[in-house]
Amino acid sequence: MQLSIEKLVYGGEGLARLPDTPPAARPGRGKAVFVPFVLPGEGVEAKLTEEKPGFARAVAEQILSPSPRRVAPKCPYFGRCGGCHYQHTDYEHQLEIKTGILKETLRRLAKLELAQVTPRASPPWHYRNRTRMKVGAGGEFALGYFRFGTHELLPVEECPISSPLINRAIAALWELGRAGKVTRQIFEVEFFVNAEDSQLMLELNVPDGYWTDRKKPTLLDTVASVRAALPAIEGVSVFKATETGALVREEVPEKLWELFGEDVLEYHAASALYHVSAGSFFQTNRFVTDTLVALVTDGRSGGYALDLYAGTGLFTLPLSQGFREVAAVEAAPFAAHDLKQNCPENVTVYRSSAEQFLGSIGHDASFDYVVVDPPRSGLGEAVTRRLAQLAPPRMTYVSCDPATLARDLRILLDAGFQVGQAHLVDLFPQTFHIESVVQLAK
Repeated sequence: MQLSIEKLVYGGEGLARLPDTPPAARPGRGKAVFVPFVLPGEGVEAKLTEEKPGFARAVAEQILSPSPRRVAPKCPYFGRCGGCHYQHTDYEHQLEIKTGILKETLRRLAKLELAQVTPRASPPWHYRNRTRMKVGAGGEFALGYFRFGTHELLPVEECPISSPLINRAIAALWELGRAGKVTRQIFEVEFFVNAEDSQLMLELNVPDGYWTDRKKPTLLDTVASVRAALPAIEGVSVFKATETGALVREEVPEKLWELFGEDVLEYHAASALYHVSAGSFFQTNRFVTDTLVALVTDGRSGGYALDLYAGTGLFTLPLSQGFREVAAVEAAPFAAHDLKQNCPENVTVYRSSAEQFLGSIGHDASFDYVVVDPPRSGLGEAVTRRLAQLAPPRMTYVSCDPATLARDLRILLDAGFQVGQAHLVDLFPQTFHIESVVQLAK
């Protein structure tokens, strides 16, 4: 079956239309079909892999008319690995695609027509400071990612979007694994490096009951081997899977502190120093974090600022230099702990969800500036409407999902906010993920 790719949509797939066979939605407009690893304007020979009442999915078996923007992928795993989506086009084109998707999503869902979205580029390779990989269970050792569209492990020995130090750690684990020195208790490994890419922290995820397994090599044997193989590892932390699937950090006994090392990295960003513990969130791009911070905090000053979803304080610290007082709200326990460690005296830290915090303050509460940086699920209706009631004169929304951003912006626009500048900060080159910064004023 031949298909013509109309455009790319959020999620990394190309949109095409099946031949117009009844009952089509509209004459001449067949059912939508989504095809990965294609580009706008390309003609492809495709095979259907899934068909539902409202849409279908297909794979491109042959590119009949390649786009002039198509390039050879840098990674040998591209197309099989589910991590990257855009390596088959040049980086400038990736920014154009993402900017178009962001503008179209806001137009369609928020009824917001943005005259301009300013893209902020990143170096396109080796930008990740944090990478999580699966470890194969049973059989020969394997470390990698899920295959595209599956939960099947694809062994991966290098990752060109991860930092050089992370790639050295991946290589070291492969060497130890082949030598039989990696315990089979580990099902997942997370690598986290500092801004200079000179120090590394490992997080090892293990099943509940791992301490009863005495088969060689044990977890302690593996920790000793990996730290000896790569001196840049500052420390190793262990997270245990519970019955619900959640991961709980295990406390290391004092007698093993020297073996496991530090459980925190010092991270320099935006002329500030952040202590980031194992289990805490921090932005994953080594190169454009300072750009993100500047867009959110530069030129902002006044009496009282609010930083919702503050994390370890990425925006809180710069805000504390321009505002007399800052309220920083974070629900995650490790991040909230780091937030308290990182912040000066004019910052009050609230370990709370955004909704709980906003519900606890009086209706006469007043903030000169509000920063929100929610997860992919966005603010949600309750938080957005409460912020609309507070009506701060200035607010900045940092979003990692255009659809939830559009949903929340619609409520704020209806409440009288106006959109000023909008930026696309490309924290995730080679992938479909879109990070945006939207500045609002009342």
